[in-house]
Amino acid sequence: MNKWILPERTEYMNWEMPMVEVFETVEGEGTRAGFPTVFVRVFHCNLRCSWCDTPYSYAPDKAEYTASIETIVNQIKQYKSRHICFTGGEPLIHREKSMALIQAMVDLPHIEDIHIETNGAIDLTPYEAVRNESQKWEKKVRFVMDYKLPDSGEQHRMLHDNFDLLDQQDEIKFVIGSDEDFQVASDIVAEHHNKGQVLYSPVWETMPPHKLVEKILEAGLSNVKLSMQLHKIIWDPNKRGV
Repeated sequence: MNKWILPERTEYMNWEMPMVEVFETVEGEGTRAGFPTVFVRVFHCNLRCSWCDTPYSYAPDKAEYTASIETIVNQIKQYKSRHICFTGGEPLIHREKSMALIQAMVDLPHIEDIHIETNGAIDLTPYEAVRNESQKWEKKVRFVMDYKLPDSGEQHRMLHDNFDLLDQQDEIKFVIGSDEDFQVASDIVAEHHNKGQVLYSPVWETMPPHKLVEKILEAGLSNVKLSMQLHKIIWDPNKRGV
């Protein structure tokens, strides 16, 4: 299916979703790093990456709470930030419900940017179809597609057709934990990348940031942006809600 049709707003605002947390902080990575941002983290994920830093967002853990889309939107309204990070887990795993929540966030007049942290194993076609037809979505919605590399254990789940759906405002993130990861990322970029900013992010324990910088420069990757996780510098790396 290329597109989902939502029911009337009065109906989908009552739809409920399993949630982990909604909080305000600064964006920790990517092209909008440093901006005050509301994080909307939903529960469930279809992948099990070896280095995942949010294992509390999927089974065997349980959702912190269940909330209607209207309740989630009201939580967002408590904050002044104009940016939203829609994340998980995997934020698009709930299909029509995910789309309905995005629509409700798009309709918030004070929100300027909604970046969706998706894992590369979810077909973006239904969401991109809406973005192509909606001026509000086109203006506000961006995908940050986290392409999984060999060290994650989940590269075989990646959908390469998603690259054709990305636009200039989108981002493609590669979390790099080894020399092999670096080479695979560079090969994937050369073969599949068309539009969107490419980000290389280090797994600090196995790919120290200085080493990743050296490899980027040595390979002459002038269009790649190093993406550091600011929240792990500002706070304890294991601290939640920041």
